[in-house]
Amino acid sequence: MTEIALHFAANLISCWIIVRMIYQSKAKRRDFVFTFTMVSASVFLLCRMLSGVELDLAFALGLFAIFGIIRYRTNPVPIREMTYLFLVIAMAVMNALAPLSMELLDVGIGNVLLWALAFVLERLLFVEHLVTKRVVYDRVELLQEGRREELIEDLGKRIGEKVERMEIGNVDLLRETAVIKVSYRGEDHSEHIDPTDGI
Repeated sequence: MTEIALHFAANLISCWIIVRMIYQSKAKRRDFVFTFTMVSASVFLLCRMLSGVELDLAFALGLFAIFGIIRYRTNPVPIREMTYLFLVIAMAVMNALAPLSMELLDVGIGNVLLWALAFVLERLLFVEHLVTKRVVYDRVELLQEGRREELIEDLGKRIGEKVERMEIGNVDLLRETAVIKVSYRGEDHSEHIDPTDGI
C-alpha cells in the first residue's frame, strides 16, 4: 500500500511539472489543469489496480482509446490540449505499469525525457501562440493600398487585442464587407461558447 501511495505521489508530481510548469505557465489557461490532473490520477490508479488482472490486448487498447478521444459536451478538445491529454495519459500508464517490470531509475529517466521534450517544443521551438479569428469587417475603404497600418489599428480597437497578423479573404463590395482572418496573442475561449446560445 505504501509503495502504491509513493508511486501515485510521484505520478502527480510528474503530471504537475507537465501541466503547471510547462503547459499552464505558457498557455495561461486554468480550465484544463483540473482535467489533466484528474485524468492522470484516475488512469494511474486504474492501471495499477488492474495490473494483476488478466486482460486481453483488445480490452487494454480499447480502454486507452476511450480516454484518448474524450470530448466535453458537443465541443471537441483543441488539438494542443488533446496532445497534452494524451501525454498525461501516457505518463500515467508508464508510471503505473513500468515499475512492475523495470528499475525505478529507468522510469524516472522516461519521465524526465518527456518533460524535456515538452519544454523544448513549448518554449524554444514553438514560442508563438496566436489565436486566429475570422472577422466580418465593414470598413472596406481601409482595404486600399497604403492604409494597412490604419486597418490593423482599427481591427485592434474593435476586437480589443493587438493584431499580430491579418489576412484579407472574401470582399463583398455590394454589402461593403470583407472577411478578414485576424491573429493575436491571447486566450481562445470560443470552445466554451455554445453556438446555440442566443438563438
